[in-house]
Amino acid sequence: MDNELSQERKENRVFWIEVEKIKPNPMQPRKYFDEKKLADLAESIRQYGVLQPLVVSRREYDVPSGRVVEYELIAGERRLEASKLAGLNQVPIIIREEPTEQVKLELALIENIQREDLNPIERARAFRQLIDSFKLKHHEVGSKIGKSREFVTNTLRILMLPDEIQDGLSKGLIAEGHTRPLLMLSQQPEHQTLLYKEIIYKQLNVREAEKISRRVAAERSRKKEEPIDPETQLFQEKLSDALGTRVFIERKEGRGKISIEFFSDEELSALFNRMRELYERKEAEEDIVENFSI
Repeated sequence: MDNELSQERKENRVFWIEVEKIKPNPMQPRKYFDEKKLADLAESIRQYGVLQPLVVSRREYDVPSGRVVEYELIAGERRLEASKLAGLNQVPIIIREEPTEQVKLELALIENIQREDLNPIERARAFRQLIDSFKLKHHEVGSKIGKSREFVTNTLRILMLPDEIQDGLSKGLIAEGHTRPLLMLSQQPEHQTLLYKEIIYKQLNVREAEKISRRVAAERSRKKEEPIDPETQLFQEKLSDALGTRVFIERKEGRGKISIEFFSDEELSALFNRMRELYERKEAEEDIVENFSI
């Protein structure tokens, strides 16, 4: 009992060590730092110091020149990076017994999720690592981080997206909510890539992206039931290229309708101007041909 109390007191004591003596956690899921937020934290540390100690493990081993003490970070990577940026030589630490590789990953993951420091891709890859390396089930991962099994499963689905889209999500070019409509088009990679670019360039919100995704899915379903003829497909492609937006043509027995998508009053106005330009250009070309014939 006394040994346990002694160990507990030791693990709760705060020590100060040199920044360069701390090795990063090899299981750390976080790969990207928001430079602005990191700079803000560094400025705060310059003014007030590191208010919450870092958690490390301590290991000693012999080398030809003597005995070496090594510290490995368990939790607090962002504070460590900001401390380096602030120019600190020493930081406060709490020493824990060296945990297993699984516990290292769990601790880093839990800390980052609680602080909302991981981007969706980093979180998904950490979940995948827990599942693949330590044979955890989805509900077991969820219980460790205080999330539902559905949350874990839906997060993992993000890794089904192409690398280009995953990279855009990591960089904040699209929001995590945009991944739902993009995943709906997994069986249609061309439409998926096109929607991804539309989200970025047209600044589509999640609802607008879902509307497009559902329409494309419905169009695909309709094509299965009633395949679109090559001529209509060609007209759709030409109109889409000319107007710079999605165009759908429905034809039946010589009749039909054309649907042109837009997502703002400004885009509608731009479409109108574009159609007028195309019409005026056509009129001008016909005038040239007519005058040349004369």
